[in-house]
Amino acid sequence: MNFTRAIVKKPGKSYVNGLTTSHLGAPDFELALKQHEAYIEALQKAGLTVTVLEADEEFPDSTFVEDTAVLTEKCAVITNPGADSRNGEIEAMKQVIPRFYDTIESIKSPGYLDGGDVMQVDDHFYIGLSSRTNREGAQQLKDILGKYGYGATIVPLQEFFHLKTGIAYLGNNTVVLAGEFIGSEDFKGFEQITVSKEDEYSANCIRINDFVIIPKGFEATKQKIAAAGYSVIECDMSEFRKQDGGLSCLSLRF
Repeated sequence: MNFTRAIVKKPGKSYVNGLTTSHLGAPDFELALKQHEAYIEALQKAGLTVTVLEADEEFPDSTFVEDTAVLTEKCAVITNPGADSRNGEIEAMKQVIPRFYDTIESIKSPGYLDGGDVMQVDDHFYIGLSSRTNREGAQQLKDILGKYGYGATIVPLQEFFHLKTGIAYLGNNTVVLAGEFIGSEDFKGFEQITVSKEDEYSANCIRINDFVIIPKGFEATKQKIAAAGYSVIECDMSEFRKQDGGLSCLSLRF
């Protein structure tokens, strides 16, 4: 969990027209920009050097860079996003990732996979099957990771949009989880911080070095994570939540 770098991408004006399943209204673009800047500051406070990519108006959802790649200590994997309107986002990442990685793999059609469906737990990965990640894509990733000595478990999702919508790994064999993951056989071996149905959004938090960044406005989750011994940073995520986005979605951390 000792990250040193992050890649983020500014939201463009087209962001307000991106994909969403929420019913929270249209995002306020200016407020989204301010929230994105505060997010970058939080990453820096947690000790990361942040590479900030300029907005890409062609791809409204491209601020959610996590879906375009899976970054490990041994290799980078360019994904093949499951939404047609987002698939082209990987072209920009193909230019950026080689700045940081010599070993680069990729997911190939008919497999598709979003990085938001991938959670790393030390040398093991959990890969969610969702509307954006199919079994072929998940298996390709599992096979790629296996070449580098990583294990993987494929987890079919019933409710959540992405795997990491409802679970986060905090290190120390501890997960924050919500919804369908509470009581799941896949995660029974972990120390668990459970999140209530009404606070479900806050299960998407990110551990970076000595800090856990959580969305603002979830006091019960904040208290549970602080009680477990972590330093908490809060970020207002209102304008990203409107587009199905969470804290992990906005960066690639490595």
